[in-house]
Amino acid sequence: MKKIICAIVALAMLLSAAALAEGATYKVGICKYVDHASLDQIVENIENQLAAIGEEQGVTFEIDYQNGNADNAVIQQIVADFIADDVDLMVGVATPVAMQMQAATEDNPIPVVFAAVSDPLSAGLVESLEAPGANITGTSDFLNTNAVLDLIFAANPDAANIGLLYDPGQDSSTTPIADAKAYLDEKGIAHKDYTGTNTSETIMAAQAAAADGVDALFTPTDNTIMAAELSIYEILSEAGIPHYTGADSFANDGAFLGYGVDYANLGLETGNMVADILVNGADPAATPVMTFDNGTATINTETCAALGFDFDAISEVFAPFCTQIVSIATGEISG
Repeated sequence: MKKIICAIVALAMLLSAAALAEGATYKVGICKYVDHASLDQIVENIENQLAAIGEEQGVTFEIDYQNGNADNAVIQQIVADFIADDVDLMVGVATPVAMQMQAATEDNPIPVVFAAVSDPLSAGLVESLEAPGANITGTSDFLNTNAVLDLIFAANPDAANIGLLYDPGQDSSTTPIADAKAYLDEKGIAHKDYTGTNTSETIMAAQAAAADGVDALFTPTDNTIMAAELSIYEILSEAGIPHYTGADSFANDGAFLGYGVDYANLGLETGNMVADILVNGADPAATPVMTFDNGTATINTETCAALGFDFDAISEVFAPFCTQIVSIATGEISG
């Protein structure tokens, strides 16, 4: 009898919570680090998923969406404004934004959900992926670096000099660049760093890589390089250097290949996580960080041709290393 009474009480509490949730309005502040196709896809799919959930469950998500424009001072002000506006939850899209939100909410109950953080452990955002341990959780676009590098040698088994193009200040690059160096060292392959902290420096780095005649260039999910891709892809393709990267947005902006997760799905799942916390009362501290399978290779067909590759032939070479191979033209993904 006691068990039955407890079950009835629990059911009543759930029904009461559902009744309270129905008709509720939740204020969500979303800040994106910078404009580029992958992050744009994430935001679009978060918004679409929250709209769908709101219609289904009879609640409203009021979204305040801001772009940090890769400026830490701007991001800090956006986060401060979200807190002043008393939003119910903040979404930080990319590592620098998530870190600002985490710092601003150490003594504040506003939950934070991050999206597209490549290495939340190394960034110090969570105690573990299974149990974040604080008022923050989210989705990760962790990159399987070895899998990307495998493609370089599948396409060119004789590659002997690999360039690593990245921003040393981007947390999303720290671990994959270290992993890439370990991979190449183990194979006895020469490698060289080419770095840039803004578009102008990235152009100079690409020009240096072209002058050095590297066999291929690797970039992880680095937002600085992504923002500069449209300015460098012709430099690289004219020099015959395939650019292997960690996201389809690079390929959208002219890189030979982007490899990694499905960012549209990552955005959708981020939206589900936001709703679960706000509507269902899920605890961020106990909500596991969501990771996704790598394996989607996106090839820019125009750059592929410019490099002298046949799309069908290179796809066949890459197939054993990928879950799927898709083609894209420059500018195909809309924001």
